[in-house]
Amino acid sequence: MKICIVGLPQSGKSSLFSALTGLGTESASAKGADPVAVVKVPDPRLEKLAALFEPKKKTAASIEFVELQGLAAGGPGKTSFSEQFLGKLRTADALLAVVRSFRDPAVPHPMESVDARRDLAVVETELLLSDLSIVESRIEKLVKQVAAKKSDRDVRELAALEKCRAVLESETPLRRAGLTADEEALLRGFRFLTQKPLIAVVNLDEDEIRREPEVLAPFSAWAEAGRAAAVGLSAKIEGEIGQLSETDAAGFRSDFGIARSALDRLIATAYRMMGLISFFTVGSDEVKAWTVSVGTVATRAAGVIHSDIERGFIRAEVVSYDQFIARGDISACRTDGTLRLEGKSYPVRDGDIINFRFAV
Repeated sequence: MKICIVGLPQSGKSSLFSALTGLGTESASAKGADPVAVVKVPDPRLEKLAALFEPKKKTAASIEFVELQGLAAGGPGKTSFSEQFLGKLRTADALLAVVRSFRDPAVPHPMESVDARRDLAVVETELLLSDLSIVESRIEKLVKQVAAKKSDRDVRELAALEKCRAVLESETPLRRAGLTADEEALLRGFRFLTQKPLIAVVNLDEDEIRREPEVLAPFSAWAEAGRAAAVGLSAKIEGEIGQLSETDAAGFRSDFGIARSALDRLIATAYRMMGLISFFTVGSDEVKAWTVSVGTVATRAAGVIHSDIERGFIRAEVVSYDQFIARGDISACRTDGTLRLEGKSYPVRDGDIINFRFAV
């Protein structure tokens, strides 16, 4: 999974990138390139399984964070995303927009005032205008194609794009367009930005941390509209916590009333919004977490591991994480029937421990 971090200048996106990855932006990028870091997904279940199996290798799921540079600020109220910037955004699976709530006279806001909800609207407007430009350009071409040589696919694509244009012209992101499965399939190649899950990270003042629900209240209706979420945190404080030992960090978080790290919260939010779950493969060689979408069937999950396993799929031996932990080993699960055989169409569930039987 790839998450791109965006935000207006002086929003704290570089501080957030460093807090999430443990890296400074300079050490995470080549000269002139966008900072990139691959972060392991924290999962206590993986740690518990590794402790029980004592494998040679433990492999967590991972997320690639990219802090995108290149948002232009031309003075108060004048911001824009370059075409190159927008092209990079299209490669992301989800977008993380950092908006500023903290106040610091030493770090002037490019729009000369602090208003996190306004800043999010600025970012969303740029994404929306980019999508609208692509939609209008494609509609213009399709109208000519359909007039010259009518094809069923072109007609259906044109109808889907006209639906998108109406949604975008109403200043509504495409993630709220109510597209059908057929429409989504037709439009997938465009990689529309407003169709991607969007997480707004409200970068708080130190004294706002304990008032997070109050500060986030203006974002609640926006988030509830679909495939969007708002998370409040202080990138500065999270960065400071990241430099501490686990014991000291826990105490520091307790002092501020912070239940979980920024990384834990953002990953959990991203998984929920994107409909992702984890299953595990275990053994003496390796214990590994794998990420799939909710509803993924056993054969497709096997293919995530290797195409040969999907092609030669016979059965999946499955036990839930909780059932396995309650019994302590696979043999006990097999004896009492909690380890079961499932077929190709079995929908993998979060926390499943799976051994795939296959032959090629």
